[in-house]
Amino acid sequence: MAGSSAGMTTLLCNMNKQVAIFYPTITYQRHSWCVIRRICMSVSRCQSQAQTKRKSAPQELVGVVGLEIHAQIHSNTKLFSGSQVGFQAPPNSLVSFFDASLPGTLPVLNRRCVEAAVMTGLALNCTINRKSLFDRKHYFYADLPAGYQITQQRLPIAVDGTLTYSHLGGRKRNEVVTKSVRIKQIQLEQDSGKSLHDDYRNQTLIDLNRAGVGLMELVMEPDMSCGEEAAAAVREMQLILQALGTCQGNMAEGQLRVDANVSVHRPGDPWGIRTEVKNINSARNLARAIDYEIQRQMFVLESGGTVQNETRSFDGKTGHTIPMRDKEGLQDYR
Repeated sequence: MAGSSAGMTTLLCNMNKQVAIFYPTITYQRHSWCVIRRICMSVSRCQSQAQTKRKSAPQELVGVVGLEIHAQIHSNTKLFSGSQVGFQAPPNSLVSFFDASLPGTLPVLNRRCVEAAVMTGLALNCTINRKSLFDRKHYFYADLPAGYQITQQRLPIAVDGTLTYSHLGGRKRNEVVTKSVRIKQIQLEQDSGKSLHDDYRNQTLIDLNRAGVGLMELVMEPDMSCGEEAAAAVREMQLILQALGTCQGNMAEGQLRVDANVSVHRPGDPWGIRTEVKNINSARNLARAIDYEIQRQMFVLESGGTVQNETRSFDGKTGHTIPMRDKEGLQDYR
């Protein structure tokens, strides 16, 4: 019995190592092996149950972020007219007949805007299309006199690029992490005018000085997962554009504006329904808006709700995103 007890103790201590014990006493060997077998079977059953629980545990939701950067091209004149470009000019003082969409006026493409888009595409390792087309994107705003925007969708000026950026990461946020995001396309398009809302008089004033100014829209694939990554990518893009001289990149003056497409999903599952946060004018607000929107969508899904496909704006004072309208589809843009 003493030998059997000693053997049992040794086996229990070394059970995970599968050590075989031989007993000199035959009398208690059968009972000892029975006990050992029960213990081994119970341990293996617990391990298999733990593995099953780990496999069946649902994965946490993660954010998916894609960006659309609207960069005002550094040019003396607008994209399709000879009107001057100026930020602090008196309202409606830099408007040509074409900018006001008067009947009979025709566009004339600005060579400088095309060169700026090609330079930017080459700097981002894009493929430059030798032939590109302009499209009409229809929607009604009071500050869009023609009722449509001249843009590029089906055959843009540049496609398939890459932007490499760095940000602080790691557990203590003291490690420099380098990542890259794919550039889907770079397209030329017109800017719209500016609506000035007068709540006191309950009216809206329209300034068309910005209408027709040349923009580069840089469309990024949804390769980012949080606001910090998106802000780092925008800062890197801002530096590249300023170094090239294709955009001054002053976000306070609206020369660089960002739309963020945000959704959440579980890794391995299809992407969730996205929302678009429009016209964010600083890298800091971009990070705040994306992080808030990710947390909001997670809360909606975990509460049993459904995320709506909609356009939202960001309130910098409250740090919240606010619904503006339902997201337009291709049939809306015609």
